[in-house]
Amino acid sequence: MAETDDSVSVWQPLREPVFRAMWTAALVSNVGTWMQNVGAAWLMTSLTTSALFVALVQTATTLPVVVVSLPAGAIGDIVDRRWLLLSIQVWMLVTAGLLGVLTATGQTTPWILLLLTFSLGFGTAFMNPTWQAIQPELVSRDELPAAISLGAVGFNIARAVGPAVGGLILAATGAATVFLLNALSFLAVLVVVYRWRREPSPSELPPERVSESIRRGVRFVRNDRGLRSVLARTLTFIFFASAIWALLPLLVRNQLGLGASGYGLVLGVTGLGSAGGITVLERARQRYTTNQVVLGASALFAAVLVVLGTVHVVAVALVAVAVGGIAWISVLSSLNTAVQTLSPEWVRARTLSVYMLFFLGGMAIGGLAWGAVADYLGTPETLVAAGAGLFVGLVGAIRWRFPVTDDLDLRPSAHWPDPETAFDPNPESGPVLVSVEYRIDPTTTTAFFDAMRELETVRRRNGARYWGVFRDTTTPDRYVEVYLTGTWMAHLREHERVSVADREIQERAASFHVGEGPPTVSHFVSEMDG
Repeated sequence: MAETDDSVSVWQPLREPVFRAMWTAALVSNVGTWMQNVGAAWLMTSLTTSALFVALVQTATTLPVVVVSLPAGAIGDIVDRRWLLLSIQVWMLVTAGLLGVLTATGQTTPWILLLLTFSLGFGTAFMNPTWQAIQPELVSRDELPAAISLGAVGFNIARAVGPAVGGLILAATGAATVFLLNALSFLAVLVVVYRWRREPSPSELPPERVSESIRRGVRFVRNDRGLRSVLARTLTFIFFASAIWALLPLLVRNQLGLGASGYGLVLGVTGLGSAGGITVLERARQRYTTNQVVLGASALFAAVLVVLGTVHVVAVALVAVAVGGIAWISVLSSLNTAVQTLSPEWVRARTLSVYMLFFLGGMAIGGLAWGAVADYLGTPETLVAAGAGLFVGLVGAIRWRFPVTDDLDLRPSAHWPDPETAFDPNPESGPVLVSVEYRIDPTTTTAFFDAMRELETVRRRNGARYWGVFRDTTTPDRYVEVYLTGTWMAHLREHERVSVADREIQERAASFHVGEGPPTVSHFVSEMDG
């Protein structure tokens, strides 16, 4: 993936009225969410002395993301995204408002708090893939990397400001006020999304079933080399980088000798480093490829881990976490941009949901692993080990290079004609066998096979369960490409979804055909189960 257009400023997306309104509303909502997290955790300590219940507040917040991430992405791709976002915001507004009212009237119990916290986490899990998937609809392609960086900056600002504001309000008025203010933050998003006039994506076909949508999304990711590279790099980075978030409270308390206010200061400096990192990232993108930016920022974050594991001076630690914030946003913004750039509109929410599953799953597994290691080695030694592990992981990650996407056009090409049929197949009939017959000059066979390997990726990514190329034993220059898809309706959807980039690959393969007319395409629908 090459450099971003030098003419695009990192702040340019904010000139777009719709994006600016969405970004501002998301910032307000994220501040409310972080306030909510502080209020819920503190309220639980006053409702029960059970450490298990207190720990379950965090579980109730994060577990829904793991449970519903894939269905959320699938639904985000098969329904109107604007109405889905509106429905989710109403759900979360009602949930937060109910929690605020119950708390104000003294009716909140530990189980009610956990249930409503889970409900809010459920809403967040459902919203995130769709919210990120609409970003390319709000800005131009050149502005997308900057828009994603601004989104990450807004999140980090909220993470720095939200807990501090929430703590002040909690001390002054109580948890009920925090919950009610969080409800109002959802109203801000609700109003902005309601006023957004989204252009619908026309389709004459009925929407997919959720189970089918999930399978198609997973198949797309599994068969796309670029996305596999991004996910491998994500897991490598986040597993080791999660050590800092898992062990930061212990670092602040035991190694730096600071209290709760000091912990807030460290988080705030980290957030400010992330916010300032957007300018650094903009300059880096103008000079280096995405692959180089991710490698460099990951190496910088590894160095930060080592420094934090070896220093005991507060000022040095603050500089280190600020630099870590810059490296953190540089890596995550680049990874997120790569996922969105490699994903066509019809599957974007699903690819983002898989990315988030890798990201959050890596955070959860990494946090657990590094916590266990710290119990054995100690916090400083564990941070150094995590930094060293990240350095080693970068060497292994070099083979997972990001593809160049400057000229990648994933818009629907609409170049496939409707299949010719002498009868109307049942939409649910299948499987469907598609064959494409080529006549190939023996002198170009090797180049033809190379082109077909690229085409195989396209076929499998877009839904083929099986793919192969067969040679006729009686006519040696006759080759037949066959692939199998699930149902007649699934194959019709392929006609809508084939992209301009896919078309270029298909045309390259067809260019080796030397027969009269274009390659012959035939469709076969299964009539007997065997």
